Amino acid sequence: MTITLGLIGAGMIGTTVARLAVAAGLDVVLSNSRGPGALADLVADLGEHAHAGTPADAARQGDLVVAAIPLSGYRLLPAAALAGKTVIDTLNYYPQRDGRLAELDSNELTSSQLVQRHLADSVVVKAFNNITYISLGNRARPAGHPDRSALPVAGDDTAAKARVVALLDTLGYDAVDIGTLADSWRSEPNNPVYVRPYLAGEPPKDLDPERGHRWHVTNPGVPVPADQIRKLTESAVRGKAGGYLPGLKST
Repeated sequence: MTITLGLIGAGMIGTTVARLAVAAGLDVVLSNSRGPGALADLVADLGEHAHAGTPADAARQGDLVVAAIPLSGYRLLPAAALAGKTVIDTLNYYPQRDGRLAELDSNELTSSQLVQRHLADSVVVKAFNNITYISLGNRARPAGHPDRSALPVAGDDTAAKARVVALLDTLGYDAVDIGTLADSWRSEPNNPVYVRPYLAGEPPKDLDPERGHRWHVTNPGVPVPADQIRKLTESAVRGKAGGYLPGLKST
């Protein structure tokens, strides 16, 4: 797979996806809200396949574009520059960070449908949202490896989902199609497939944020194959939207 991957957002998930992409031989264009200069060290570390730009640059130059920003900033995604592009939506709804969003609280829309409404001329596919950046970086394996894990994907366009599935394969993951953007709640926070399956053992109770982070960083993880992802997403029961981030103050 020879493509350029555009990344809007260079936080934990965005940077991890960029590292996996560069390791797989893809070119990446990284961007964030602070400008290309703020990414100089990261780009130097990633090497010759990585370049920095503005969000509009990443949108225009990317054959596929990963949106990896807080959901509260979804309206800042450059809709005009993303027109005609497949946009991979990694966003999750955390009310303490993002504020309350009536369409999500009522389950009228999923967060991905909200993003798709903003990016009316793009095709949105949900992926990378159910796994921590640590697990995402640690669990990638070549095709056919016995310990290969899978990630769920959701979207309304079959061809766009196929492009994202091919990208996941290149980065080291199988994929499970869990349906449309209306079905993407199955991979969101508070559902069985979210984060926990990729971790080994149970976290100790009452960890403070620092010790909790250390537990996740040092967790060896476990493989989560496609059959398990399928069963977990099928077992989900829709409840109240929105997750909780330990240690984060409410807005």
